[in-house]
Amino acid sequence: MNNTSTGSMRATKKLIPELRFPEFQKAEEWQRTTIGEVGTFYYGKSAPKWSLSSDAPTLCVRYGELYTKFDTIISEIISRSNIDPSNLRFSKGGEILIPRVGEVPQDFAKNCCYLPFPNIAIGEMISVYETKEYPIFYAYYFRTLWKQFAEVVEGQNVKNLYYVNLEPIVVGKPSYFEQQKIASCLSCLDEVIVAHSQKLDALKDHKKGLAQNLFPQEGETVPKWRFPEFVNDGEWAEKKLGEVCSYFKGFAFQSKDYTSHGRRIVRVSDMGFDYIKNETSAIYINEDKAELLEKWKLQKDDLIITTVGSKPPVYDSLVGRTIVVKSKDENSLLNQNAVCLRANKKIKQVFLNTLFKRSEYVSFIESIIRGNANQGSIALVDLFKYKFFQPMQQEQQKIASCLSALDKLIAAQTEKIEQLKLHKKGLMQGLFPKLNI
Repeated sequence: MNNTSTGSMRATKKLIPELRFPEFQKAEEWQRTTIGEVGTFYYGKSAPKWSLSSDAPTLCVRYGELYTKFDTIISEIISRSNIDPSNLRFSKGGEILIPRVGEVPQDFAKNCCYLPFPNIAIGEMISVYETKEYPIFYAYYFRTLWKQFAEVVEGQNVKNLYYVNLEPIVVGKPSYFEQQKIASCLSCLDEVIVAHSQKLDALKDHKKGLAQNLFPQEGETVPKWRFPEFVNDGEWAEKKLGEVCSYFKGFAFQSKDYTSHGRRIVRVSDMGFDYIKNETSAIYINEDKAELLEKWKLQKDDLIITTVGSKPPVYDSLVGRTIVVKSKDENSLLNQNAVCLRANKKIKQVFLNTLFKRSEYVSFIESIIRGNANQGSIALVDLFKYKFFQPMQQEQQKIASCLSALDKLIAAQTEKIEQLKLHKKGLMQGLFPKLNI
């Protein structure tokens, strides 16, 4: 078979998704078309940040909100503009909004949003797409075309995506009824994810409220809420962190000693929020060398604090991040730029670990960070001056058990949401056909 015939076969391959609802199993293949043939574009008009005000008369959508505030279907408009309406462009309701500027080429398609509301002003850095097909279907569909969108992004530092470059992109077009079915399936799944996300937020708020009331407030020596059996136990004792724990700093491992298996080395880059990341990019050291480095071995429930990294308010700030070691990570070895804390006989480890999730600790860390505008570090001499109040050990255990029970519920809810998102990702991969252009 020559190359010409092979190319022809690829071009004429049937456009059928891997997953198809039963009523469409015998339906025709999807029609091969382009974004420009399915609908038309226009750009939004000015709604700059300086014009925004909570009491402004005109509801509007700005391009940055497509990245940070909305899911596939916009459920609520959050901004208002003072710009004269004659200088704005308003939605009819039912448009697809695509960001026109951004930083990462792959993110443009992933942040397409469907706008169901009429009379909403649309900012100038947004491409607005109108179609007589089922628009929610194409809002989801566009999100799977991130490679195709990324290929036509222009610019160096600031990336631009002009709709003239989107119009030739090849897409499939099933029947209107199949479009509705796919969109309904995915939007219903999104509603489930939102409901579970709201439940997660409620659990986190509940824990935050408990944590505030189960510990003494500023200027007080007993908490607002106390378990009945401890009401008459008197005041909590003020302590400094350095008085209640032992510690060891991470070891400066050398890259020449890294191996693909053996004993894991936990680095600052391995630390997520409240957990050590999975081992997909982990590094190791062979067991013979690891046995000589037992001093740096982690145990279950150890508390790790990062001492070097980016500074707040960066979202993924590492300085002062705290990680409680889980069973799966015990016996790993701690790398440099982090410190491991272990409670002594004066305090229970589980209670010690709860202290570092409180807003007071976050404020304290921000006050002791040294360094330049972006990178910072924490000196242990400063860290160990952290002051807190502690009750007797039985009350410590009760408080820690209460909060850890909530942590388990939060972890389970988080996992449920992740599984739903994975299910949605799999559905989107199967419900839209692979394009062999």
